[in-house]
Amino acid sequence: MPASPSTARAINDRLALRLLQQEGPLTAGQLKTMTGLSRPTVADLVERLQLSGLIQVVGEAGAERRGPNARLYGIVADRAHLAALDVRTQSVTVVVADLLGVTLAEASLPIGGDTGTGPAVERAVALLERTAKEAGAARLHSVGIGAPGLIDPVTGELRDTSGLPAWHRRLVAALQERLPARVLVENETNLAAVAEQRLGAARDRDTFALLWLGHGIGAALFLDGRLRRGASGGAGEIGFLPVPGTAGLPSGVDCEGGFHSLAASAAICALAGRHGIEVPQSQEPRAAAVVRTAVTAGRDDFLDALADRLALGAAAVASVLDPGCVVLGGEVGHAGGAELAARVEARLAELSPLRTEIRAGRLGGAAVLSGALLAAREAAQDELFAPGAQVHGGPRSL
Repeated sequence: MPASPSTARAINDRLALRLLQQEGPLTAGQLKTMTGLSRPTVADLVERLQLSGLIQVVGEAGAERRGPNARLYGIVADRAHLAALDVRTQSVTVVVADLLGVTLAEASLPIGGDTGTGPAVERAVALLERTAKEAGAARLHSVGIGAPGLIDPVTGELRDTSGLPAWHRRLVAALQERLPARVLVENETNLAAVAEQRLGAARDRDTFALLWLGHGIGAALFLDGRLRRGASGGAGEIGFLPVPGTAGLPSGVDCEGGFHSLAASAAICALAGRHGIEVPQSQEPRAAAVVRTAVTAGRDDFLDALADRLALGAAAVASVLDPGCVVLGGEVGHAGGAELAARVEARLAELSPLRTEIRAGRLGGAAVLSGALLAAREAAQDELFAPGAQVHGGPRSL
């Protein structure tokens, strides 16, 4: 059945907004060409979107061209403000951005392991409030949070996971209770995969796996263009994978003895020590600094030994999912770059008959924050660009 006039208008408006989001400011003539709509239809939608407060004239296409078609229309970036949080074991990083994802303010705060749950939550919330104020954001529309641990696929809540600070879970609940905003929480590795797929090393792939190599270890799965979380939200908990070369076996509450014992930060630093490589003084995480030093110094012995370990995890993923591509993400994957990726790919080819390309992540540790901001941005745009969205409608709470 043909769409009703109101439905057709909503579809056309959303198409135009997506084009303005992806391409930047456009003239009415360019919108006509890209959408295939008639000139009167484009004129109507431009007027509607201006009246709704979603787009505005941001300039002209050129001095030689006058009239309505020369005006450049762009999304009103301050129509909504967004925030993203990267919640680590002992720190939190916050970024506040506009509706187009442009960063307006950013800040980080260490939170020591001896900090109580209540004080840790208050410090993190205060950091978000200060950063939003610095960005000039009176209210936040959507907030994306990346955190380690399992996300319940039904409720979307961060589950109580052994070994992680209690303030993580309480922070998510506090933000949901105290902010007049939509608060979204997602596993940090999943968000890193989203960011690498949209902005980084996997932009040309709709099927791939990401190995997160940071303080801890994890994996994320992108299959047929969709992030796969599993029945309980635990897809990619590769730290618990039993592998050869460890002193024992993991348990349901402790990943020691699993792949975590070979590829997490402490394990990489211990491996470097056995090869006579000291952890350098650096602003980046210890394991990443060690790997970067080894690459710079041409330490084939250490890099080959590390590649042997990483190939075990990559082989497990490849044998079950056959993703065709595995991205080495996180700070360690970025520090190892193409040098480490090539070694893992060569070792994996010896372990598996399935051809699997290994790529170094391009975003490093920043991928989590980028992914959280993408999630917040999409949530805001889905609401604001939706048919019948109110011109002055406030943000929703979950």
